[in-house]
Amino acid sequence: MGENQVFGFSIDVLPQGGSKCFDDDGRLKRTGTVWTASAHIITAVIGSGVLSLAWATAQLGWIAGPVVMFLFSFVTYYTSTLLAACYRSGDPVNGKRNYTYMEAVRSNLGGFKVKICGWVQYLNLFGVAIGYTIASAISMMAIKRSNCFHASGGKNPCHMNSNPYMIAFGIVEIIFSQIPDFDQLWWLSIVAAVMSFMYSTIGLGLGIAQVAANGKIKGSLTGITVGTVTRAQKMWGSFQALGNIAFAYSYSLILIEIQDTLKAPPAESKTMKKATLLSVGVTTLFYMLCGCMGYAAFGDLSPGNLLTDFGFYNPFWLLDIANAAIVIHLVGAYQVYCQPLFAFIEKSAAERFPNSEFITEDIKIPVPGFRLYNLNLFRLVWRTLFVILTTLISMLLPFFNDIVGLLGALGFWPLTVYFPVEMYISQKNIPKWSKRWLFLQILSMACLVITIAATAGSIAGIILDLKSYKPFSTSY
Repeated sequence: MGENQVFGFSIDVLPQGGSKCFDDDGRLKRTGTVWTASAHIITAVIGSGVLSLAWATAQLGWIAGPVVMFLFSFVTYYTSTLLAACYRSGDPVNGKRNYTYMEAVRSNLGGFKVKICGWVQYLNLFGVAIGYTIASAISMMAIKRSNCFHASGGKNPCHMNSNPYMIAFGIVEIIFSQIPDFDQLWWLSIVAAVMSFMYSTIGLGLGIAQVAANGKIKGSLTGITVGTVTRAQKMWGSFQALGNIAFAYSYSLILIEIQDTLKAPPAESKTMKKATLLSVGVTTLFYMLCGCMGYAAFGDLSPGNLLTDFGFYNPFWLLDIANAAIVIHLVGAYQVYCQPLFAFIEKSAAERFPNSEFITEDIKIPVPGFRLYNLNLFRLVWRTLFVILTTLISMLLPFFNDIVGLLGALGFWPLTVYFPVEMYISQKNIPKWSKRWLFLQILSMACLVITIAATAGSIAGIILDLKSYKPFSTSY
């Protein structure tokens, strides 16, 4: 061990080029573990998508529903391990770090693909923010409607406008979006992960209770029957269900950013593989249980959102707790998804205008009981405008199932499959037409076909919704 002088202080330098305070890239020591990475992943994955799985299972039936869920979980896990191997270029222990998904693409593929990746990733993150705003407003309204319904003994339909609830969620997100970095979000992620388990467990418990009350398991092997819906609706619904399940598993677009919070040794890719296996395994178990129990309880009539579309009416207080947990979870999930986008815009602005005090200067604000808070005016203005824009678009397009399906479809193939596969082939120099190369290409093409079908189904659903829609006046 040697010594280095930094700002006049001596620092013990460790053999890998790091120090007790700094990592090998000169940044402050990362402290993330398997558990914090798993919490980030579970926060990102077990989102509002879990609530549409009973509906998705109803479109596909008892055979295809669970099989499709398992296949999506396998593909997500496998391609996530490929992506985790691309965090460092060259050597997996001492190679150059890639701090974002886009940097990993730049290091491994380069050229025009970097721009395509950037557009797809950041548009998808923007879309997720809209999807989560819609979902949180629906849950807040469900609490109000459930209490109103209970008070009127079921006589009042309790219709209400969604706009005030979306605005309230937006105000909360404006405050939380001032958290500067991903590293400082760990506590919000853990709270959000606990909340996601809470509402998923309540949904599961209510499903089991409903099956017991029915005295039988509803549903059929092939899903919703033609007659309940037309043949065309059955086809589009099945395609849309693929998008909904894909959305329920989507987190690859923030995997590199999560991996960049991990301490080393052991190698970050090893820790990330363990965190991915743990979190995808837990998620799949929950998804199978929630999707299948919801379908067993309601059959063809499975609601689009298990806890808010009043599949269940009682116990109303338990529904209120579940929906409150959804809202708290979505506050955290919104931040976990948006931080990479915030960081990208702020870094790009600082590189383009390095002498602008508005963009680069931090104002130190003392916070009682905490350390100094660094207020950056550009961050304050840009993040606030971002939240306002996502809230306005959510008020314009409040179609939960269709938006969820479209987001899942558009992001699944390029971000979860195509780029990880291509980067892995490039990094490991896998020869063309070898067995490994063929397997990876077949996997990629199969997932592309699923993405095209799911996109078509979701667009068909949105067109159907728009026929009976007035802007800014949607009520539930």
